[in-house]
Amino acid sequence: MATRRIPALLLPSSPRNAFITPSRFPRRLAPLARQFTTTELRKEQQKANTSAKRDPAPKIVRGQSKLYKDADAAVADLKSGSTILSAGFGLCGTAARGGGLSPLVDSGQISRLTLSFLGNNKSVEKKYLSGDIAVELCPQGTIAERIRAAGAGIPAFFTPTGINTFVQTGEIPVRFGPSAKGEPLKVLEAGKARETREFNGKTYSMEHALPGDVAILRAWKVDEEGNCQFRYTTKAFGPIMAKAAKVTIVEAENIVPVGEIPVDQVHLQGIYVDRIVPATVEPVIEIRKVRESESGSGGSGNGEKKSDALVRRERIAKRTSKELKHGYYVNLGVGIPTLAPSFLDPETKVWIQSENGLLGMGAYPTEDEIDGDLVNAGKETVTVIPGGSTFDSAESFAMIRGGHVDVSVLGALQVSAAGDLANYMIPGKVMKGMGGAMDLVGNPDQTKIVVSTDHVAKDGSPKIVQVCDLPLTGARVVSTIITDLCVFEVDRKKGALTLTELADGVTVEDVRSKTAAEFEVADNVKNME
Repeated sequence: MATRRIPALLLPSSPRNAFITPSRFPRRLAPLARQFTTTELRKEQQKANTSAKRDPAPKIVRGQSKLYKDADAAVADLKSGSTILSAGFGLCGTAARGGGLSPLVDSGQISRLTLSFLGNNKSVEKKYLSGDIAVELCPQGTIAERIRAAGAGIPAFFTPTGINTFVQTGEIPVRFGPSAKGEPLKVLEAGKARETREFNGKTYSMEHALPGDVAILRAWKVDEEGNCQFRYTTKAFGPIMAKAAKVTIVEAENIVPVGEIPVDQVHLQGIYVDRIVPATVEPVIEIRKVRESESGSGGSGNGEKKSDALVRRERIAKRTSKELKHGYYVNLGVGIPTLAPSFLDPETKVWIQSENGLLGMGAYPTEDEIDGDLVNAGKETVTVIPGGSTFDSAESFAMIRGGHVDVSVLGALQVSAAGDLANYMIPGKVMKGMGGAMDLVGNPDQTKIVVSTDHVAKDGSPKIVQVCDLPLTGARVVSTIITDLCVFEVDRKKGALTLTELADGVTVEDVRSKTAAEFEVADNVKNME
């Protein structure tokens, strides 16, 4: 009962349930997809209303033992139509058995899912496009805050995340209907446009709390009253989901007597836990990553000739490292950004924040250091440096959304002259979800957003454009663009680019020929180092 990347909110409205978002969308999403008729939509709404009148949550009897002999006994009274909060980050911290939630997808028990990132499950994509699964795609930090709000009794809140994107406008389809072969996909349920409001001159959108009937999570140590301890990044979603559900079931790796967990070391209080079952399956390491050398560098050693692609990546990463100043708190996206720390001066110390709940992320572990309970946002095994800490996802995204991170480095599919960023979707081709990217760019006045990317895509098309034609991750958010050819500084207010640095052997004309945006050239263009 685990998600592929971030925890899943299952919203079944029938004996079936739901799971993952697709990687393919029609070329123009909802605007060009044929809509269902009013009659068809009314029938679906009537079914949803009928389902909503039931209370599918199991009943709680206070005072009885919270210990159950096994998982079967703990879930025996779960009903179809339940909203299930499934905790974990990938397979880290999940009540794992088999391939996460995949078995439920394959058996047709999942009807609806809310998540931020799609894994590589092709059966989910197929079911989504055929209308068998509904998917609400939502930024990762927003999911965390919606769940946290539900547990705190807050019905809704305003957030800067997703402003000027398809999330705000509701243009990502939630459910498709059946279509004949060769016909355009029909949108049975479109996304919901968010209400917006202005505070202190800035636009925010309203998000609703995300409560559950049942939460299912895994903890390292649980006493007989339900007090829980979590190890490292296994606490990403477990504590907040437990608080947001009517009934919480905890799979415990170790069940201990009351009093064995020190009172000041309880991560989740027993008031939020209703059922405890013993874990019977060892945790699974999803992506086992180890250091290739003592330095942990991503470079190629032993005198081996580097590929052209690696040379480009290292050139970008080396220049990116100069954006990471001593003492900075930084967040690094997957891919090229993660290589930047290996080029830092030994005297420069930065604190790397990973959105799944880790501050002070270190290098990949050696074989002897591997711990499946300690992973990064890419679900890879990592280490933590002295002085580091772990926390849940609500805390993590409070750091991010609140502007406490100094620099965030991301990859890109496109960046516009105004600093608009598109990096999560190519309609009709690529659709993995935005993960935490929309949250990371949600406060660009406090957190500097740096894009580190190849100058052109694999097909040779420019990534730096006058106006993005791909769905946006954020509007006017990028301050610096670093590519294998040059560095651009972005004036987000004026919507203008200035070329400030050139790589060795690259001319201004080379850059112009591979850039689809207008730009100025600085009076003193520096060498990109």
